[in-house]
Amino acid sequence: MSLIKDKINSENLPKHVAIIMDGNGRWAKSRGEERTFGHKNAINAVRNAINACNEINIPYLTLYTFSSENWSRPAEEVNSLMNLLVETLLLEAEEIFSKGLRMHVIGNLEKLPTLVREQLLRVVELTKENTKGNLVLAISYGSQNEILNAIKNISSDVKEGKVEVENIDEKLFENYLYTKDFPPVDLLIRTSGEIRISNFLLWQIAYAELQFLNVLWPDFTKDIFFQCIVDYQNKERRYGLTGEQLTGQ
Repeated sequence: MSLIKDKINSENLPKHVAIIMDGNGRWAKSRGEERTFGHKNAINAVRNAINACNEINIPYLTLYTFSSENWSRPAEEVNSLMNLLVETLLLEAEEIFSKGLRMHVIGNLEKLPTLVREQLLRVVELTKENTKGNLVLAISYGSQNEILNAIKNISSDVKEGKVEVENIDEKLFENYLYTKDFPPVDLLIRTSGEIRISNFLLWQIAYAELQFLNVLWPDFTKDIFFQCIVDYQNKERRYGLTGEQLTGQ
């Protein structure tokens, strides 16, 4: 029984939590190991985040699994990450399904090795009828590229007469993003002590609460996640209004 979990108000939960899973390399280095050792030991942290969300019924969890910039890392590390992703999907697919979770993938999937893409799409297909919660993996993902692609597609539709310029607003723009079927992010968590967004969901976090933790990702636990939710609930979310407007005073 988690004492921290007991502090959570089930009536004030975020609908969408996103996590930048950072610190695997430093975690491994601190133990005299290669970076790939950190990635392999990060799987338990992923399970912890998924299980914590599932336990308190947060409907959307997005994990920054592999960024578009990560392709620039050493080939050996990239290959290791891709192999680990396939292995993890093979091992965890049944668990994801049994929890009633639906898996989604966002990003430039065409850049992925064929085997990785096929395994991802297999789990997406396997879980498409599940309704208990949504696990979103951002893979080969970059927010700037996502926004640029949205602009290009809107421009194309304007040229073809499918969209009127006067009708372009936030809602229409969001329909051209990978995340068009998801709610906006309420809480963004980044581990490792770094204080930056790293090209992740730039549009979607416009009004999110941001939490930067001095914890390396492999050390991430369910109680750490629950504490993030407690801290989130202690914030006053104003959306540009004053505190007095929110309380009606």
